[in-house]
Amino acid sequence: MLLSRVADALYWISRYLERAEHTVRVVDVRLELGIDREAPGEMMRRTILDAANPDSVIACVIAARENARQVREEISSDMWQQINELFLRLREVQTAKMELTRPHYVARMVVEGAHLFHGITDETMGHGEGWRYLQAGRYLERASTSAALLDRHFDRQIGAAAASRSSSNLEWIALLRSCSALEAYCRRYTADIRPDRVAEFLLLDPQFPRSVRFAAARLESALRAIGGLTPRSAGGNRAERLAGRFHASLDYAQVDEFLNEDPHGTLVAVGRYCAQIHAALYQGYITYPIESALPA
Repeated sequence: MLLSRVADALYWISRYLERAEHTVRVVDVRLELGIDREAPGEMMRRTILDAANPDSVIACVIAARENARQVREEISSDMWQQINELFLRLREVQTAKMELTRPHYVARMVVEGAHLFHGITDETMGHGEGWRYLQAGRYLERASTSAALLDRHFDRQIGAAAASRSSSNLEWIALLRSCSALEAYCRRYTADIRPDRVAEFLLLDPQFPRSVRFAAARLESALRAIGGLTPRSAGGNRAERLAGRFHASLDYAQVDEFLNEDPHGTLVAVGRYCAQIHAALYQGYITYPIESALPA
């Protein structure tokens, strides 16, 4: 049974790396397509390399590295070396001001660094309790950020029909590319970019790794495994129940219901589910009362 501080650190390693990857994908695509009016150098500095900004990529990598440092005994040497190398390379980029001249290179470096970390983790760490916390953090963050990104492409008051008229194809292509989903989408639906199909793919597809439904399934699986390994309190059971309810709500959802009822409300509900699952996970496995861990 893991110490709660170890579980906490592993959970946040994955959350921070997922957040860093998500941010850099969005920024890279919007810069390449020229969608934002903000100067490219300023955007890269603020969102990627400004350590004073807690949501910046480098701040997330620093936080992930610090959590990894605190649990060196629980992760493999290869995992530590990879996350430390990503941190050092970002520091080099900062020093050389490379974000001004090679923004796409910097973005790819972060994405590939995160992918390498997850691949190394799967191949060099036992798939026990600690690995499950890494999975829970990764997919909880992914579900939340993917839903928030999709929400920004739908009008909050008028709904998806208005959004399809007011948004250019470029915006929907940017959304798909931000999720590395354009090629997979085209294989499923052809190159006809339609908002309803984009929503269906990124929200409800059961097989695409960056869809909300896929993330919900992996999150539920991780929490069910953690619950089986470390029964502690009602909070842990609640986290598993919430994750199951979240996953089921997407399993039985239909895209036409999503589009015709309240797209914004549905996507906000995803964020609410994620926040509730996070709170229940903490209550059940990390900040639980000591009495609940003692034998009856």
